[in-house]
Amino acid sequence: MIYVVATLTVKPEMRAELIAGAKACIAETRKEAGNIAYDLHESVTDPSKLVFVEQWENAEALEPHRKADHMRAFGRIAVNCMAAPPKIEVITPAKVDVR
Repeated sequence: MIYVVATLTVKPEMRAELIAGAKACIAETRKEAGNIAYDLHESVTDPSKLVFVEQWENAEALEPHRKADHMRAFGRIAVNCMAAPPKIEVITPAKVDVR
């Protein structure tokens, strides 16, 4: 099993747009083979921070997810909404990779 934690820093004026775009992506991702959980959380201390917490059966399940149409559509929305590059952490039993 692996976890992915993706922290997004969002432009304040684009926050609602990013959350709206994320809802469709979340619904489709939850249907993907190998997905156990896929949730979006909002920081209680910093309204510009949104965090995706994902749980997958294995790393192989991530490859089709990254290429999925709903991920590409969300990416087109997110790129205009983010104030900084996302911080992505992939957590496996062996290590934590930060991208």
